[in-house]
Amino acid sequence: MTDETLDELRPRLVAAMIPHVAFDGWGAASVAAGAADAGIDPDVAGLIFPKGAIEMAVAYTTLANDRLAAALAVAPPMKIRDRITRAVRVRLEQAEGEREAVRRTVTILAMHPTVSARTTWTTADTIWRACGDTATDFNHYTKRLTLGAVYAATLLYWLADESDGRAATWDFLDRRIAGIMGIEKAKAKVREARAKLPDVAQLLGRLRYPAV
Repeated sequence: MTDETLDELRPRLVAAMIPHVAFDGWGAASVAAGAADAGIDPDVAGLIFPKGAIEMAVAYTTLANDRLAAALAVAPPMKIRDRITRAVRVRLEQAEGEREAVRRTVTILAMHPTVSARTTWTTADTIWRACGDTATDFNHYTKRLTLGAVYAATLLYWLADESDGRAATWDFLDRRIAGIMGIEKAKAKVREARAKLPDVAQLLGRLRYPAV
């Protein structure tokens, strides 16, 4: 008998399912096999993913993000560009032995675009928060949208990459991160230029009531 709630059992079950997903996919067979491996009552396991495969896929991405956050919590000091690059790379390296599970997850999420967008956003948010981002303005959203697009593109490239050590993927990632940094620098210059512009209301006030 266990006192664990379904929410507490979910990450443990999905982790145990991963080796089976390569053969059986995200479905009942993997749930049964994972439950047996994890020592979870099969009747209880059958209640953990009431929405089926899409809920399993989301649970897997949540588990992957939690692993990533734990790894990045002990990251050495780096420049922001290096931290972001390292974070994306760590995320993929942690899944190296789970590529078929990732592939099946991507396939399922592709059929649920709204859910897919949300999981990509969450991954980007995990990375930015781990990198120390505290923005709460519009910049908060643009950073995550931009990084999410880079992560999604790099993930698909990684799934097809057969180069030694995934070297081609890391080159691809470096180029995409360079693009992000270029955008951020351009935005910073625009903000700096705006800050130097005179206050229009103040200028109009002076024209109406000239100082003497």
